[in-house]
Amino acid sequence: MSSEPEPDHELLTGWGRTAPSNALVEHPRTVEDVVKHLATHVGDAGDGDRGVVARGLGRSYGDTAQNAGGVVLDLTSMNRLLRLDHDAGTMRVEAGASIDALARLLLPQGWFVPVTPGTRYVTIGGAIAADVHGKNHHHGGSFGSYVESLQIALADGSVREVSPTDDAELFWATVGGLGLTGVIVEATVRLLRVPSAWMLVTTERSKDLDGVLAALDRADRHPYSVAWIDLLAKGSSAGRGVVTSADHAPVDALPARVRATAGELGRSSGLSAPGWAPPALLNRLSIAAFNEAWYRKAPRHRTDQPQRLGTYFHPLDGVAGWNRLYGRRGLVQYQCVVPDEAGLRRVLDRVQASQVPSFLAVLKRFGPGNEAPLSFPRTGWTLAFDVPAGTHGLAALLDDLDELVASLAGSVYLAKDSRMRPALVPVFYPRLREWQGVRERVDPQRRLVSDQSRRLSL
Repeated sequence: MSSEPEPDHELLTGWGRTAPSNALVEHPRTVEDVVKHLATHVGDAGDGDRGVVARGLGRSYGDTAQNAGGVVLDLTSMNRLLRLDHDAGTMRVEAGASIDALARLLLPQGWFVPVTPGTRYVTIGGAIAADVHGKNHHHGGSFGSYVESLQIALADGSVREVSPTDDAELFWATVGGLGLTGVIVEATVRLLRVPSAWMLVTTERSKDLDGVLAALDRADRHPYSVAWIDLLAKGSSAGRGVVTSADHAPVDALPARVRATAGELGRSSGLSAPGWAPPALLNRLSIAAFNEAWYRKAPRHRTDQPQRLGTYFHPLDGVAGWNRLYGRRGLVQYQCVVPDEAGLRRVLDRVQASQVPSFLAVLKRFGPGNEAPLSFPRTGWTLAFDVPAGTHGLAALLDDLDELVASLAGSVYLAKDSRMRPALVPVFYPRLREWQGVRERVDPQRRLVSDQSRRLSL
């Protein structure tokens, strides 16, 4: 018999901390608990019920995993690694297990998740629902491409196992489907065989955007690559940045002093952002100073430097609660993808002209997308940047960028959205109606809902 904690009303936000809403939070420990909550909390259409949405570790930037006046199922207690099949190279895992916890179990045995976003503090269910991508999309694709099957609790209380060959429509609608087709409770995922928990990292500093793009072309031979760019640099330095690329490190390429523990992820730094920050801490002057220091400290060119896996993939995880540095108003992250370099340059020109302050601007190349109708990654270039919420001119800039990206046949990432206009969703996601048709089949009364799904009329 399950011994769940008592439910409680909580004020929830996304990682951006911009739009808090209150919900009744339940903490299921088993699939049966999830089914029970769906039966208890989803009512008939028209009875005023506010429905249910699942939540992991809350790393979506906006309101994807919030449900004002309704119920949120916190799945983080459903966190077991159920089976590790070394012969098949797969794991069966509960949806609430985090990439961080799994990495600590898997890396000493020579395995890692095939795709990791910029934080390890994401659950497997969240990684599937957002179809997360990482520094290897140009070669490896997004997370959903490695999912062999899903167990989903549907709104009517039934539990289904789906896969790319068994109800493929529901499977692909769930990948990237933001938790709105069903509650993901378990998944079977293909893993990546790795020689250690270290990377060999090549770094190249470039003085302008042309240099950054050329460095990314050279980095294409590596499975992982990413560029940090300075959005506040002007004139001949506009678009300057630092490109890092990496391969998984063989043990014999590592310093002798770390070889005995080469399979271990390593401890957290223990650093934590303060519980409060003054509203003016991050402004154009302070961020410009940071960008200058960050650019200058990077080597002009360094090859195959051994670096811990977490340092390369998840540098911000070294500071717990780093989003608090943006103060009580929070932050907005904007991420778009456009199909070609000409479009990318137009987007960058618009952002740089605005001079909005961002020290976390990341540029990557995407490869082809998968079959999921609401999956964000597709062939092209993706830019992501953080800006303090409430920055003067930010709302107008992001609206302009939306229109520009739409005109370029690009898209904006729903898992990071907190302010998109509903009319643009079908422009960014041309297969929206196809996805809605699957949702209509499995949840015709819209019992699985979120603040975002209401806001965007999904």
